Amino acid sequence: MSPRLTLVTVARVLRQLTRDHRTLGLLLVVPVVLMCLLAWIYADGVLFERVGPVLLTVFPFVVMFVVTSVATLRERTSGTLERLLTTPLGKADLVLGYALAFGLLAVVQGAVVTAVSVWLLGLDTAATSAWLVLVVVASGVLGTSLGLLASAFAATEFQAVQLMPATVLPQFLLCGLLVPRDQLPRALELVSDVLPLSYVVDAATSVARQPDPGGDLVTPLLVIAGWIVVALALGSLTLRRRTG
Repeated sequence: MSPRLTLVTVARVLRQLTRDHRTLGLLLVVPVVLMCLLAWIYADGVLFERVGPVLLTVFPFVVMFVVTSVATLRERTSGTLERLLTTPLGKADLVLGYALAFGLLAVVQGAVVTAVSVWLLGLDTAATSAWLVLVVVASGVLGTSLGLLASAFAATEFQAVQLMPATVLPQFLLCGLLVPRDQLPRALELVSDVLPLSYVVDAATSVARQPDPGGDLVTPLLVIAGWIVVALALGSLTLRRRTG
């Protein structure tokens, strides 16, 4: 892996994304619209304060998963990936370059959606907004890494989208958002203990309820970081040059 080639990949991906207004809209506007809709649904404010911080971290995860998996797969179906890999660019350079490029967008996305939620929609958390931004960004980067991994197993963009309900919806059901994880049947609780979205929800809950959540965020953020590293490593190992 070459740092120079990785940075070249980052710059190329960012240039492509800045020209793709629909993708930028999906990344930056859709989470904001979803939070506005959520605030409208829970207009009394009480339930919005309860579920808002958690869903604020879940929405970027889903959006980044879909966008990253489809965008990466497009590189293969268009033949771009095959051409790139005939150069000194390696699979690790490509995957890490995509991860860094979309990671930067996840930072922007997290800052924008958190700012709108806190200052415009009145979302209040016990901890400061900086902690909330940290969790939102971590969730977005997690979605990016899992999207890169999923793209390695899809042959078409439609298949990439199909992988979303297969990988995201079970996590959504078991992450503790609908039912506290310790109230799940024991077998499902054990499964939820290894799913990354469970730790995103744990982190968001800590930020929502505790003025100083730093200590309680250590374990969730380490688990999320571990999942990101594993997903990127597997993505680079399983990435195919082109669809079959």
